[in-house]
Amino acid sequence: MTPYAVAPLASLPTASLRCLFFASSLRLPHLRSPRSHSNRTPTPSFSTAPRRCPPSAASAVDSPAPFPSNQASRFQQWDSMTAKFAGASNVPFLLIQLPQILLNSRNLVAGNKAALFALPWLGMLTGLLGNLTLLSYFAKKKETEAIVVQTLGVVSIYVVIAQLATAGAVPLPHFTALSAVVASGLVLNFMNYFNWIGEGVWLLWEDFITITGLSVLPQVMWSTFVPFVPNSILPGTISCIMAVAAVIMARTGKLSEKGVKFIRSVSGWTATLLFMWMPIAQMWTSYLNPDNIKGLSAFTLLLGMIGNGLMVPRALFIRDLMWFTGASWASFLHGWGNLAWMYCFNSISREFFLAATLGLFIWIGFSSTLCTL
Repeated sequence: MTPYAVAPLASLPTASLRCLFFASSLRLPHLRSPRSHSNRTPTPSFSTAPRRCPPSAASAVDSPAPFPSNQASRFQQWDSMTAKFAGASNVPFLLIQLPQILLNSRNLVAGNKAALFALPWLGMLTGLLGNLTLLSYFAKKKETEAIVVQTLGVVSIYVVIAQLATAGAVPLPHFTALSAVVASGLVLNFMNYFNWIGEGVWLLWEDFITITGLSVLPQVMWSTFVPFVPNSILPGTISCIMAVAAVIMARTGKLSEKGVKFIRSVSGWTATLLFMWMPIAQMWTSYLNPDNIKGLSAFTLLLGMIGNGLMVPRALFIRDLMWFTGASWASFLHGWGNLAWMYCFNSISREFFLAATLGLFIWIGFSSTLCTL
C-alpha cells in the first residue's frame, strides 16, 4: 500500500463554518484553505459543485427561513462517522507492512534472499512516492487523520525497500537517493503542518515532487516490462524535461491561470497514478515468477484492502474524486486483486479469499449509501 481555521462566526456551528468555507473554494486542493480538523489525494471532484453543506449552513446564507434541525444533525452525524472511519484506517495502515517485514526478516535470516525478489522494488517505489506526494497534499490541507496514514505508508514501505536493498534487489545508488528524498520530505511536511517554513520553501518542494512524480511514473511503467521492452531511461528523461519546462513556465507567468491551476493539480493525480501502478507491477512480477508468490504476505494485502476501504466513505462524503479513485483502486486491485491472484496460485485458502471478498463487497455497499445523502 499505502497511506488527508476559519474566522469564528458566532451564528454558525463548526460544521456549518467548515462547509461555508469550502463552498467558497474551487475544487483544487492547492486552492482550498486548510481546515482545522478532519483525507488521501489532490482533487478534481465528482462534479463542479462545491462541497456539500448541511442545511443549516445554506439557510444562514441564502434564506432566513430555518431548515429542520434533524437534517443538519443527520449531516453532522455522517460527517463525524466518516471522519472516524478515516481515522480508524490508521490501525490497519500501522500494521500493513508488518507481516511483510516479518516475512522478509525470516527469509533474510534463513539466507533465502531470492524470496524477496517476489516484491518488485519499482512497484514499492511508486507506492512510497505516492504516499510522500499525498502527505504533502494533506499536510497543506491540515487533514490530520490522512497525514498520519500517509506518514505510516512512507515509513513502512521504506523499511521494506531497505530490506530489499539488503537482499541486493535494489541498487545501492538508487536506495541512497531515495533515502535522502524520504528524509527531506518527512521533515518539510512536518514543518509545513506546523507553519514553521516559509511559502517560498514549500513552493520549491511542491515543484520538486511535481517534477519527480512526472519523471518517475512513465519510467517505472516502462521499466516494469523489461526485458520485453528495451531497457531505456528515455521515457523518464523526456517526461522530466517536459515537467521542468512546465513548472518554469508556471512560475514565470508564461501560462494562463487555468494552466497554472492544472500544473499545481498534476502532482496529486500523479500520486494517484503511482498508487494505481503499484498493484499492476506486483501482478506482473507474480505472473513472470509464480514460484516466488509465496514471498508475498496475504495479511499485508488484506490490511491494505481494509485500510483503503475504510477511507472510501469519507472520500464519497466530501466528494473528493482523487481520494476516492486512489482508495477504491487500492482496495479492489492492490488488496483484493492480489489476493485473487494468490488464490489462483493456491497460496491462500478458499475460506480466506471468500471471507475477504464478502467483507469487501458488503462494506462497499454500505459506503455507496453516502451517495444518496
